Amino acid sequence: MQDIRKTDENQIDEEAIARSQAEALQAQISDRLDQLSLNGLQTVLDFAAFLLDKESEEATQELLEIPGFAERFAQAQEEIAKGQTKTLNQLKRKIA
Repeated sequence: MQDIRKTDENQIDEEAIARSQAEALQAQISDRLDQLSLNGLQTVLDFAAFLLDKESEEATQELLEIPGFAERFAQAQEEIAKGQTKTLNQLKRKIA
């Protein structure tokens, strides 16, 4: 856990902990994958695809539960299709 930093006096940077844990898990997964047969690798790939789809669906559902999100998203898509967009510089000038 070499990336762990203190953000306040006693508060450890949670992102650094998560990153460190993810790296450790990825190393363990990699070690196990090296030992699998071709069929086992295909099963792992299929399961990983399933998990990604599930997480994506959960994230989409969370967005759809935000009041007015679906309507605003549809409106934004229409604005993009019509070319009614602003550049990043235009937004920065508007804020400044």
